[in-house]
Parts: sequence; C-alpha cells; structure tokens
Amino acid sequence: MQPQDLVRDHTIYACVMGSRAFGLATAGSDTDRRGVFLAPTPLFWRFEKPPTHVEGPGEERFSWELERFCELALRGNPNVLECLHSPLVEHVDDTGRELLALRDAFLSRQAYGTFTRYALGQRRKLDADVRATGAPRWKHAMHLLRLLTSARDLLRTGELRIDVGAQREPLLAVKRGEVPWAEVEARMVRLAAEAEEALGGSPLPPEPDHARVAAFLHRVRRASAFEAEPDHQVVQGVVGPGGLGQH
Repeated sequence: MQPQDLVRDHTIYACVMGSRAFGLATAGSDTDRRGVFLAPTPLFWRFEKPPTHVEGPGEERFSWELERFCELALRGNPNVLECLHSPLVEHVDDTGRELLALRDAFLSRQAYGTFTRYALGQRRKLDADVRATGAPRWKHAMHLLRLLTSARDLLRTGELRIDVGAQREPLLAVKRGEVPWAEVEARMVRLAAEAEEALGGSPLPPEPDHARVAAFLHRVRRASAFEAEPDHQVVQGVVGPGGLGQH
C-alpha cells in the first residue's frame, strides 16, 4: 500500500487549517488541509512499518497516522492541537468522531510550555528579519500574535479557540504592515505575560489524560486487526494458541 493510498482510503478526520480556519483568510489565501489516517493494524506486523505522516495527495495537504498524531497532541504540539478544533471539517468517520470527543484529554497546563517554546522560535525568526531587512515578515508577525492570544485564552478558560473573531481586522492590519513593529512587539510581550499570569489559576489539569488516549488507540487498533482481510486468520494462528481473540 502506497502512502497516499493510506490517506485516500483510511482517513478518519480531515479539516482545513491556516488562515481559513483562523478567520483570517483573504482573497489570495491558500487552503491548507490537514488530516489523520488510521493505518490498518496488519501493516504493523511487517518489517516495514507504515509512515507516521504523509504529504499529499495534492498541494497544501499533510496527514498524520493516528498514533503519531496522538503522541504529538499529548505533548501539546500547537499545530496538532489546533487541528482538533478547526471549524472547517471536511471529513470525519466514527473513529474520527471518537478522536474529536477526546479533545479535552489532550489539553493541560503543559500547553503553556509547548506554545511558549514555539512562540519563542517564531519570535527569533522575526527578530532576525528585522536585523537583516529592517522589518519583520508581517504575515508571520500576525500569526504569532494570533498564537499568543490563543495560548493565553486557553490557559484562562480551558478551551482552545482558533477563530480570531473580532480580532480579525486588527490582525490583518499587522499583516498589511500598518502597525509599527514597536507596537507589535509590545503586544507580544503583553500577551506572553498574560499567558504566564493565567497559568497559575488555569482550569486545565496539570497533565493530559494519557490513559484515556491510550485506551482509545488500543481499541481502534484491535478493531482494525479483526476487520482485516483473510490473511488475518493466518496471523491469528501465529500469535498464540487461542489467536488474537484470546488476548
């Protein structure tokens, strides 16, 4: 099975991300698609394992295998967590709905560290642009402000909201370069401080619910094994005296 076949035939969840999901799209915005596929369990019984992620098919499309996606979400990866909260869902099956029902299991105060590290990395790139050219890449500055706002509000409310709502026009003004860099910097500093202040009283749990996510992953892997084609019966006889049904 080719990697792109896994995306085509085994996607459990697919959504639109980027500016369109954030409420920041303009006439020239791309359509960034993200997805999660469930590789059939028998593929893991081979020496060559299925891929952890696949680019394509088509432009601006990227998908993760379910286990990798869960690993990254449990670590608080901002890009992955935001995928679970996109308002623009293009495909979801029963397993995908179970994944969406787990959204809160991935959220914890650990998001403060992951969001902050990601934001610092982006800020260093902006500072390098300013040193090199006298100005940042304004689109990246806009998205960093959006991310910092999202992190602050997540820590304050316990909910991850990615649509910028009423902040659309102020953020697009940054993208157009209409806001002085000094003012943008001041906003970033203020948002980072507000996120740190929110951390102490956050309604989020200290850690994500690893056990709940692991139980979900085990259940869907097991179901996939029993849905396998006839060669599943051959593997059953190798696994143990009673086959997989006894384990």
